[in-house]
This record gives sequence, structure tokens and C-alpha cells, in this order.
Amino acid sequence: MTDPTPLADRVALVTGASRGIGEAAALALAKAGAHVVAVARTTGGLEALEDQILAIGGEVTLVPFDLLELDRIDDLGAEIFKRFERLDILVGNAAILGPLSPLGHVSPKDWSKVMDLNLNANWRLLRIFDPLLQRSKAGRAVFVTSGAATNNQAYWGPYSTSKAALEALVRTYAQESSATNVRANLLDPGIVRTVMRMKAFPGEDPQSLPAPSELGPLFVRMCSADYEKNGQTEKFKH
Repeated sequence: MTDPTPLADRVALVTGASRGIGEAAALALAKAGAHVVAVARTTGGLEALEDQILAIGGEVTLVPFDLLELDRIDDLGAEIFKRFERLDILVGNAAILGPLSPLGHVSPKDWSKVMDLNLNANWRLLRIFDPLLQRSKAGRAVFVTSGAATNNQAYWGPYSTSKAALEALVRTYAQESSATNVRANLLDPGIVRTVMRMKAFPGEDPQSLPAPSELGPLFVRMCSADYEKNGQTEKFKH
């Protein structure tokens, strides 16, 4: 019989957890038994997530937090250490689309904002949480990427560049962690019904796309202690 709670007694931090893919990941990990530390800017969305997790008997800690405040990410790491003394699972999901326009029309402010959230915040998360992941018997880090990282189309410069750099970051960390109990991988959700997708393709019927909740089992599998792949990209097949 399959264990319904393969992540029991594990602590999982999920960024961008108030909606979409992050919410789906948080719910799936909680249902699988993990204590979820849900990080997002939107307090209302976090509270709605809390209601859902408590309704299934799960455990959650809400952290209203703007990852663009990069220096405060160190404080987040200190708080997690103070409460749990380790981190078993890190899911880096928070991201923004940024402007869809020619590179020469992108303002330095918009470029920096995309890079800070999609890339620099994830580096800061790895930097501060690596010691806590190393304290886990099976630390797992999963970062959400996109086909845009390699399918470089006109007008997608900031987003594509940030995701390509994120992939390099995660694979580098995976190599550095290969002799430890930590594994780091990428998850490519493909085309999924999200607010970001609607912004990028406003004429598309969102109901024709898979719901983010369908990604839940893949997040659970990649965050499980017996998932030994490292530096790989898992693509959601629907």
C-alpha cells in the first residue's frame, strides 16, 4: 500500500505560496505530511491557503514576506533555524513575468526587478538555507523553471534570461551538493492555468489548460527522501 504521508515529519518552505503553482505545491506537500512554511506577499492568499491546509489536517506556518527585500531573506533563515533547526524541503516558486517588450525598451528598473525576484532571491535562499538543508537527512531543493529558459523568443528577454540563469544556479548548487544528502532539481510545469500565463497570453481560454493542482504529485515525488536525481529538470506531462 502506498504511504499517504511520505513527507511526514519534514519541514518544507514554499515561496509564492498564496496562489497558482506555489499554492498547489504547498497543499500537496501538506497533504503528504510536511509542515509547510508558506511564504508570499499576499496575506489574504496565505490565510486562504491556511484554511485549506487545516481542513485536510495539515500543518502550516504563514510568512507574509516580500522576497524583493533581499537583505531580509537572511532574517527568514534565522527564524527557520530558531524554530525548526533544519529545513528538509525548499521550493523556490515565486517569480514575475516582467515586461514583454524589445530589450531596448526595457527599463533598468524593470530588468532589475525581474532578476532580483526570479534569480537573486533564489540565490539568497540557497545561500542562507544550505546549512539548514545540510542538517536534514534528505534535503531537497526544487525550483520552478520554464521552457522560456531555452526557447528564447522575441520580447521575452528579462523573463527568459532570468530563468536561464536560475537553471545554471540550481545545477551549480546541485554539483556542489553531490557528495551530501542534499539534492537540487528543476521543475518545468509547462503550460498551466496561472495568472502569469493569463498576462502573457490574454486571448487564451484558461479553462482549456491544466490546473496547477495537477502538479501536486510531481512536487511530492521530487521532494521525497527517495528522490535521488540531482541537477535535473522534470517536465510536467499532462
